[in-house]
Amino acid sequence: MSQLQAVIFDVDGTLAETELAGHRVAFNRAFKEFGLDWHWSAALYGELLAVTGGKERIRLYVETYAKQMLGRADLDAWVASLHQRKSEIYSELVLSGAIPLRPGVARLIQELRTAGIRIAIATTTTPAGLRSLIMANFKDDMDMLFEVIGAGDIVAAKKPAPDIYQWVLGRLNLPPEACLAVEDSYPGLTAARAAGIPTLVTVNAYTANQKFEGALSVVSDLGEPNVPANPIAGLPLTQECVDLNQLRTWHRLYSETSQRAVL
Repeated sequence: MSQLQAVIFDVDGTLAETELAGHRVAFNRAFKEFGLDWHWSAALYGELLAVTGGKERIRLYVETYAKQMLGRADLDAWVASLHQRKSEIYSELVLSGAIPLRPGVARLIQELRTAGIRIAIATTTTPAGLRSLIMANFKDDMDMLFEVIGAGDIVAAKKPAPDIYQWVLGRLNLPPEACLAVEDSYPGLTAARAAGIPTLVTVNAYTANQKFEGALSVVSDLGEPNVPANPIAGLPLTQECVDLNQLRTWHRLYSETSQRAVL
């Protein structure tokens, strides 16, 4: 039976509630700077989250709401330039302290580090955006916190494709059954499970109503002592907050079930 050796975190919506008050705000400011009359409301942004990746969301918006832009010969370069400016604005927002980590994230990462569990990142956010989030919330640089960082366009196919998780697994040199992923959305869960990794889901305002079939467990957040996480689905939460002991329990139950299925 495989032991838990590494935990792989998503970033946006998982480490922090970055979407509504972070990325969406940065997109709207970038649109204004580019002379566009676009505005992504909270509801519209929720629709655009159906695809992963910032450039991909701009393309989806153009194809759906601004089709006149499709005739631009330089559309790809223009989208990349717009997204680059949006990413710069997002980093400024994060470094201002506007986007704190979600409950339990800093506690669990520190516990994993102390116990010698390897920690990695699998995200579509840019490396610069991730670095800003870590600088604003941790004393250590992200390269000190995470052994492997799969971020941005490091793979061509983004979630729900499993490519980013497969890339991370390759650099960890671990089989998927020795790891556990922490995600917040159905596309993220789909990507991790397609790579064979058991997955914990911590929902947020945008993903609370999504279906998470195949998740190891689904909870409101990681929780803090005396501020319990709320169990939603999957394997039961047996204590107030998600800590390493709880992750090991879930992982052991997953491994036992998988082993019985093979026999």
